[in-house]
Amino acid sequence: MKASLKIGTRQSLLALWQSNYIAACLRKQYPDCEVTLKKIVTKGDKILDVPLAQIGGKGLFTKEIEEEILDGTVDLAVHSLKDMPTVLPEGLCLTAITERANVGDAFVSNKYNSFLELPEGAVLGTSSLRRKAQLLAARPDLHIVDLRGNVDTRLRKLDAGQMDAIILAAAGLERLGYKDRIKEVIPPSVCLPAVGQGALAIECRSNDPEVREMLDFLNHLPTRIATSAERAFLGLVEGGCQVPIGVHADVEADEIKIEAIIASLDGQTLLRQTTSGKAEDAEALAKALGNDMLAHGGQEILATIL
Repeated sequence: MKASLKIGTRQSLLALWQSNYIAACLRKQYPDCEVTLKKIVTKGDKILDVPLAQIGGKGLFTKEIEEEILDGTVDLAVHSLKDMPTVLPEGLCLTAITERANVGDAFVSNKYNSFLELPEGAVLGTSSLRRKAQLLAARPDLHIVDLRGNVDTRLRKLDAGQMDAIILAAAGLERLGYKDRIKEVIPPSVCLPAVGQGALAIECRSNDPEVREMLDFLNHLPTRIATSAERAFLGLVEGGCQVPIGVHADVEADEIKIEAIIASLDGQTLLRQTTSGKAEDAEALAKALGNDMLAHGGQEILATIL
């Protein structure tokens, strides 16, 4: 067992909450191990005035941290799994996936109690192409604007009256003590969550068996199986580009159900399918679902985007 572990983390309140949570778990599990945090600024933290889809998406929030893991400056990093690319840099791995928290998207407003209650032409903020496409599919009458910044920054923009409502991951709000701001968790029939939403991913060096063994107790097997299916679907369908895709897998005993959507940017075309089977076949089921959706309309949708 290592005598010390250093966690690389972004400086946002949510990133610090997540890293401190894992640090507390490690200290409890290994009382003699000194666990510290190192704050790291990522490119995504610096560029706040451009939509994520225009500047590269998920890797924006991980690259600098991953470089420090590879350099040995830090031993591990804690990420929101939904922010992680499906392909990691050589030498790194997601060694643990924690038990999933609230998987849904939260509707937050100071004026309205639900998404469907929004009046025609209401201004709704979200940074996600996935959310935008699905919400426009349900409510093409809304005006959806890009919303960047940390959770507290986005809430401040709402409170300043810049928007009528915003959509955020419910798990992040709950972790930061903002559960009372959630007016509604949008049903998956309206908006399927992002791949891995609600789960934390622990990243470390692939060739560091000592650290990997120390982190293994953080793994939650049903969540790991479900999110591996979601990431397999995304890796097949997305191909590394930012496109409106939602997928959610649910594991019950030894069975898994996977539901997915592929949508056009304006939400006017939305393909939704489900599949189910044995949990041990999770990734194969997800890839089969992805191939079937691509063959039955998904490829045409993506061709309008890519």
